[in-house]
Amino acid sequence: MRYTVLIRLVLVLVILQSCSKDDVSGDYSNGINKIANKQTTGSSANDILSDSKFKSILIELVYVEGFEPTSTSINNFINFINARSYKPKGVTVEKRGIPSLGDKEYTIQEIADIEDANRTKYNDKEQLAIWVFFTDGKSDKDDGTSVVLGTAYRNTSFVIYEETLHKYSNNRFQPTRSLLETTVITHEFGHILGLTNFGSAQQTQHEDTEHPKHCNVKNCLMYWNSGTYSSFSNTINMNSPPQLDAQCLADLQANGGK
Repeated sequence: MRYTVLIRLVLVLVILQSCSKDDVSGDYSNGINKIANKQTTGSSANDILSDSKFKSILIELVYVEGFEPTSTSINNFINFINARSYKPKGVTVEKRGIPSLGDKEYTIQEIADIEDANRTKYNDKEQLAIWVFFTDGKSDKDDGTSVVLGTAYRNTSFVIYEETLHKYSNNRFQPTRSLLETTVITHEFGHILGLTNFGSAQQTQHEDTEHPKHCNVKNCLMYWNSGTYSSFSNTINMNSPPQLDAQCLADLQANGGK
């Protein structure tokens, strides 16, 4: 039986100003320079992919209590990084829950403010830090025809709208929670890796001119429409999420990745 839904699930990126007002004079706290982790999406692609500067990655995974991602999704995320990046000292995850902030809808600036108030891990010597937040509220960009599942908004930061994701997974004719989470997480992280044409230069032209920063190959993880429900309904019987196509892989390899 086929299943159709008119609502489109959207995976997006947002370009924030590279530095906040505090950054202009130097954003330091307890001797930690936070400026390097508050740049534009895609600008740290080479640092993440190669081992020329950073030998390991620490993922600070914070979730609103009750909206923790599955262990399968977290392991898939780690495997995705290991498959694409040279980090001889490995990838580790530190996760913790925080109480709900009580909001049902968030602007991306509010998401960034939550990060600033709760983030504790920043680049340190040979360790690069990534922040990912799983929220209980929806994006303010949701409308009657589309809902946002995730947003990459800084060079080492992205958000997953976990409450919205719960509504479109683990029910009949919907993808499993882990499959949908993995797809959204890796898609947003793909933007942080500079895909498409956003920090990792294209080796061949494959950016969708009608949907910038996304791949024009329909079965690629970075295709703009990878977030439509019709696409996800096709993954119900799959054991893995969409993969990066050969052109996206070539871009990452040219920028220091595997």
